[in-house]
This record gives sequence, C-alpha cells and structure tokens, in this order.
Amino acid sequence: MRGLRGVVSVRGARIVGRGEQQGLSGGPDGESRRLHGLRLVRGDLSRQRHHGLSSKIRIAMAEKEIKLMKGNEVIAHAAIRYGCDGYFGYPITPQSEVMETLMELKPWETTGMVVLQAESEISSINMVYGGASTGKRVMTSSSSPGISLMSEGLSYLAGAELPCLVVNCQRGGPGLGTIQPSQGDYFQACKGGGHGDFHLIVFAPNSVQEMHDHVAEAFDLAFKYRNPAMILADGAIGQMMEKVVLAPQRPRRTDDAFNPLRSRDRRVQEGATVGYYGGDSVQSEDTGKLTPKMEIINKRLQDKYRALEENEVRYEAIGCDDAEWVIVAFGSSARICSATVEMARAEGLKVGLLRPITLYPFPKKQIAELAARGVRGFLSAELNAGQMVEDVRLAVNGKAPVEHYGRQGGMLFNPDEVLDALKEKLINK
Repeated sequence: MRGLRGVVSVRGARIVGRGEQQGLSGGPDGESRRLHGLRLVRGDLSRQRHHGLSSKIRIAMAEKEIKLMKGNEVIAHAAIRYGCDGYFGYPITPQSEVMETLMELKPWETTGMVVLQAESEISSINMVYGGASTGKRVMTSSSSPGISLMSEGLSYLAGAELPCLVVNCQRGGPGLGTIQPSQGDYFQACKGGGHGDFHLIVFAPNSVQEMHDHVAEAFDLAFKYRNPAMILADGAIGQMMEKVVLAPQRPRRTDDAFNPLRSRDRRVQEGATVGYYGGDSVQSEDTGKLTPKMEIINKRLQDKYRALEENEVRYEAIGCDDAEWVIVAFGSSARICSATVEMARAEGLKVGLLRPITLYPFPKKQIAELAARGVRGFLSAELNAGQMVEDVRLAVNGKAPVEHYGRQGGMLFNPDEVLDALKEKLINK
C-alpha cells in the first residue's frame, strides 16, 4: 500500500463547487500527514492533545459518534442509518464485508431493513428492481465482474426511472482479474453500463468518510431525479480503515407512510412505478409499425441528464488558482496525487489537483475554465489504461495538451511516479 501515502489535506487547499473536503486536516505548522493505517489516527489524536482543544470542541466531538472501520463496513452502517429498506447482494472480494457487516448488525431486528443474500448478482439486481418499483429505498453492492452481470438490470432500472443505489468496489480486470484495487470500470459506470442511452449518477469516494457520506447523497439524488446511482469505490478504499463520523439514525418510511397508487402524480414523489392508467403500451403489436413513444421517453431521460449536468456536479480543487499544470484524478488515485502536488510545489512547480467527486455528472465546465484560463497541460492519473482521460480531453477541447498516466491490473502508483510522469510528458517537453 505504499502508493496510498497521499496527503489527506494540503495546506492552502481550496474547495470549490459542490464538493466538501473530507479527512483529517494538517497541523498548525502546515505539516502534511501521510497514510500509515492506524498510525494516522493515533498521530492525529496525539496532535490534538498536544495543541489542546477548547471545551466547546471537546463537547462537540463527544456528541458525535466516531468509529474506526473499513470503507466496506461503513457502507453497511450508513445504509442502515439512512433508513434503507432493503439490501440484496452476493459476496465477492473485495467488497464482501458490506453484506457481512449487515448480517452482523441484524437491522431487521431494529429498523426492519431486509438483508438478503441472493443466489447470484443477476438475482440481486432484479430484486433491487422489484423493491425500487414499490418506492422503497433499496441497494446492492458488488465488485467489477459482478457489476457486469448486473448490466441488464441497470438498464431496465434507468429505463423505468427507478431510484436505487449500487456500490462497486472495483478490482483489477479484465475477466476474473485480481482482487487488488483498480479503476478500470470508469467506462462501464459513466458511459451507461448496459444497453441503450442512459446514465447512472456516479460518486467516487476517496476516503472512508466519503464512503459513508455518499450513501445518503447518492440515495437523495437517486430519488430526486428518479435514477439509479452508483458509488464507484475500489479495493483500496473498501479495505482501508479510518475514523469516520457516523450520521444519526433516520427513521425508515413505513408502508403506511405512503401509497404509490393514491394518485397518478404520487409516483414522482414516492419514486415508485404505478403501471398504466389506460392508453397504449410503448410496444407496438405491429412490428413493422414505427411508434414515437420510446423516443419521447428517451428525450425525457436526456432532459433529466442535462439537469443533472447543470445542477449536481461535485468536485474538489487543490492549488488550482495559480496552477500551470493540473492533475485530474479521482478516488484513491486523487489521495496519492495530493502528495504529488505538495512535492511539486516544494520544487517550485505550480501544480494543482482537480478531483471529480461526481464522475457523472463530470466537472467538464470547470476543467474547460482552467484550460481557457491558460493552464499549460493536464495529466489524467488513473488506475487503468486511460479512460477518464477521454472526458478530460473533451473538456479541454484542444486548448492545452492532455496526457495520461496509470497502472493496471491492481497495481498502485505512488506520488513520485506521478510527478516523474508529469515532468516527462508535459513539463519538460
């Protein structure tokens, strides 16, 4: 895990857009901290004791529920606390702890949440489809090969405009691949993931705290836009242990709290499908006859996606105000690259980091603004052969060179490698 020694927070970092910086802040002297498992938390607590905390801060911390846990484990806790109605899944490394934690917590005895191990990923996503069609808050989780098996169900959910949450803790591929972390599913997550013209709402956490927070955020957007949402994590974030502030328990909606069939307008509010109230089916009995009804549905979907792109982009920018060179990275790669930014700045190189928090909608306007302002080059750092770099190039639109650096098959890069690649591909050219 040498590559995951990226700085959690960089002195002078500025958060822009809808994003909110997560993780531990640096000390008063601006000293950065690198990730060394439990030593990170222990060092932070000792620093707090050394510099002293006001009584108000100590009381506020005591009122919060703070736990040390894995990213996968916190998904389970966050789902229960959000008031999730049902989880349907099938075990696969490196995300099996999600279901294991749910089984250990037994939420069916406390909140009434259903937790069920299906016989396959195909069954899991179709159980989600059924639960979502009743207006319930339902979810599943898997890893790369399992998500591939769910692709048809994701397309059906998007076509039916049903909200749900899918967690993908990525592993190396293609095929069976490896259980090590990867970011090779960017295309699958952001360009559909199944047949037809549709999008998932995609969050990319870079910390255990964001794994927790994105559960509520993804569910909220899924119901707001009646669209499936995905948390695109990886094996590193899923297996990493950090302290996390847990949200308070939300009550589950009971069956009496809503009735999807009360009126036709009710379905939008509740997120349930209600079937047809008369009229013709989208399908035409005469296969030789063209019908515009499916095109009308597709146009409605595209209007929704445009609204998402206009209103729901989330990102984080570090040192981009005066940057001549910008690294674009998401998830665990962004954690690593934050250390690259600090190393470059120490050498007098004006390097910044733009981290997409939502991969769809993608912060293309923000990247375009940086290119128009005069950034001299962009490096897309990803744990794949080059996927997000295509969206970066589209956003830059030829105004500056865009290069890619990555590792594949479950291998991680480290901050030094990224800085060397930045110099070789852009700065020293």
